[in-house]
Amino acid sequence: MPRRHFLKHTLTTAGLGAAGATAAPFVVTASADETVSWDMVTSWPKNFPALGTGANDFARRVETLSQGRMRIRVHGAGELVPAMEVFDAVSSGTAQMGHSASYYWRGKVPAAQFFTAVPFGMTTQETNAWLYYGDGQTLWDELYAEHNLKPFAVGNTTTQPAGWFKKEINSLEDLQGLKLRLPGLAGEAMNRIGVTTVNMPGSEIFTSMQTGALDAADWVSPYNDLAFGLHEVADYYYTNAWNEPSAALEGTINLDAWNALPDDLKAVVEEAARAANLAMISEFTFRNAQALKALVDEHGIKLRTFPKDVTQALYEASNAVIEEQVADDPASKRIHDSYRAFQQTVRPVTDTGEYAYLKTRDAVTQD
Repeated sequence: MPRRHFLKHTLTTAGLGAAGATAAPFVVTASADETVSWDMVTSWPKNFPALGTGANDFARRVETLSQGRMRIRVHGAGELVPAMEVFDAVSSGTAQMGHSASYYWRGKVPAAQFFTAVPFGMTTQETNAWLYYGDGQTLWDELYAEHNLKPFAVGNTTTQPAGWFKKEINSLEDLQGLKLRLPGLAGEAMNRIGVTTVNMPGSEIFTSMQTGALDAADWVSPYNDLAFGLHEVADYYYTNAWNEPSAALEGTINLDAWNALPDDLKAVVEEAARAANLAMISEFTFRNAQALKALVDEHGIKLRTFPKDVTQALYEASNAVIEEQVADDPASKRIHDSYRAFQQTVRPVTDTGEYAYLKTRDAVTQD
């Protein structure tokens, strides 16, 4: 029998524990007539709307576009590794692929945060343009290669509200001492203005709000927030989109596994990632509209916006956090410089295009 090459890491029972620590996978180059079988670990509950199903969508697209030559098994958070260990699991080879959000890894790779969301930063469309036509993807590749990873944008939750609060926020004073679930650079900015922020998996938010461990929480947006029942533990939904004007989700691939793929399967993965990215953006636009209506009309949620003193303080704190990070971390400076330069390049067309149109539409369609 001719020798066959398999691009698959055989996971032993002992290697599937919560620690997720195993040896790097045995990787050889796949030939054109072989089936590649990968495992994808995620930070989301199994089949969770948009996030979990978005990972499933990507896997289906890969199998379809490859005509069955490449198959990806998707695992929810905790099935192979815990939600917050996806980065390490893929880097070490416990799984060939992961689906998560890069700002979860700020303790390991501070610069990674710029690839999920930047407070007061670019919109979803602007972010995609930076990744696809600016330096974004190249800089991301360089950063993650140091951790044996190849990243892609595989979804975006679009503009996210500021989150759920048990009490109404009428001034900056009302935020003092609150315990808030909020990751990334935005979480650091909130800390600067008197809030205590924590990072936790989405599956823990409801119970933490219910028991009083949290006073407020950011999760995603109306569609996912409704699915988690956050309207049952907080009355006020703040719609200020300061913290995550765009929130890209990442597909990470073990670099050894990626390098072992033939060129045609690499192209399949790239195109599937782009298609899954667009599909999730479109789904959130539609599902959020339905969910927001249900939250207001059926559940009586009170929509609010932060007062000006709060947004001004958050803007100043966000800038301070970013300035300190780029001063201390050369990778952050390189990526942030590219990000801000691109934002300045595209902002005029956004302002004279979509933003100008939305203001015009608002002016003539008010009842």
